[in-house]
Amino acid sequence: MADILLVDDDTELTSMLSEYLTSESFNVDQANDGLAGLNQARSKNYDAIVLDVMMPEMDGFSVLRELRQSQSTPVIMLTAKGEDVDRIVGLEMGADDYLPKPCNPRELVARLKAVLRRTQFAPQVQEEIKTGELEVHPKSRKAFYKSEPLPLTSSEYNLLEALARQVGQVVDKETLSEQALGKKLTAYDRSIDMHMSKLRQKLGDEDQDMIQTVRGIGYQLTVQS
Repeated sequence: MADILLVDDDTELTSMLSEYLTSESFNVDQANDGLAGLNQARSKNYDAIVLDVMMPEMDGFSVLRELRQSQSTPVIMLTAKGEDVDRIVGLEMGADDYLPKPCNPRELVARLKAVLRRTQFAPQVQEEIKTGELEVHPKSRKAFYKSEPLPLTSSEYNLLEALARQVGQVVDKETLSEQALGKKLTAYDRSIDMHMSKLRQKLGDEDQDMIQTVRGIGYQLTVQS
């Protein structure tokens, strides 16, 4: 059973979602403001966090920023319907997925299961992947560059592993979306691009020599000597 933290100041919504998630065999804790959510997230190793954007005490973006300094727990953001800016900012800051409010509980369950399949509940592959000074360790879901650990979110790690498994080859966005984010690519969906931008920053690859964009197709991890 996966441990889930719901952080939202809408107590009626969190109660409803908690009841539904519990019926789907999740263990659920709740917090009703951002600061309480941050403290709760730090007190226990959750498998995933569902985080609202607009909350008292501390907004969801601030909570996410603090969380990403010390942990890569998958985070699904709840954004106001139609607020594309919130969605984009959340992805840029390291959120793994998003849902507009009010959300369908069945869709939330599906998104959570997809996130969990991509992380510790996914079958673990033992071998390490090395190319030049980049190392990807599927068993531990960790990556290193120049012997330094990379502070990657779950989605960023998934993208890097997907590219590393096909190093030197172009991987199309449709494949990356399904393998790394667990969802089909839709029109105008910039999630892959947002995560890739953050991944490049963490690799120090602003010149795009290591991860190259193949316009109109996808991305390619170059062979490192």
